[in-house]
Amino acid sequence: MPVPFIAVEGPIGVGKTSLSSRIAENFGFDLLKEIVDENPFLNKFYEDIDEWSFQTEMFFLCNRYKQLKDVKKTSINLEKPVVADYHVFKNLIFAKRTLQEQEYDKYEKIYEILISDMVTPNAVIYLEATVDTLMQRIAMRGREFEKMIKRDYMEQLVADYKEYIDRFERENPSIPVLRINGDACDFVKNEYDLQKILREVEELIGKRSINQ
Repeated sequence: MPVPFIAVEGPIGVGKTSLSSRIAENFGFDLLKEIVDENPFLNKFYEDIDEWSFQTEMFFLCNRYKQLKDVKKTSINLEKPVVADYHVFKNLIFAKRTLQEQEYDKYEKIYEILISDMVTPNAVIYLEATVDTLMQRIAMRGREFEKMIKRDYMEQLVADYKEYIDRFERENPSIPVLRINGDACDFVKNEYDLQKILREVEELIGKRSINQ
């Protein structure tokens, strides 16, 4: 049976880290959390996206590459299940939206080289929510750099995510995707909602095994 490697994805503020942490705790998975606050370019990025997008995206890409290399060595190779609060495909979502065409072409070439031997999740949980919900949650968690996020940026990001996950499902039929409506459930404050999702995750793991 393959080692489960689940990625939790969705737009900023949808609850990826919160859900990943609860999944790890409940099932005894290793937890992989993306590096966000440590990115030295984020504040500058939200002040001037055009000027700082390439540096920001390259920082994220290189750090995720290093994390996933470590996961392959320390978890997957030792047959320890993993849940991550991101999928590496998110790099292309943000880069496509923020980089100029020439910069994106360079970035995409580097991305393709790095992911060629990178371990990637074999199941995905996709969290979706309206822009109103996302903006409220972003405000509640109080990250200083996120206070500069504009509503129109979030609207476009939500649309980009939806387009990408739809395409991901079409192009990767062997990788199960569990979609969760973040407006209809609150797995952080409502234990019933959390337990319902955990049961669905258990089914997702089973599908992953069957598909292999």
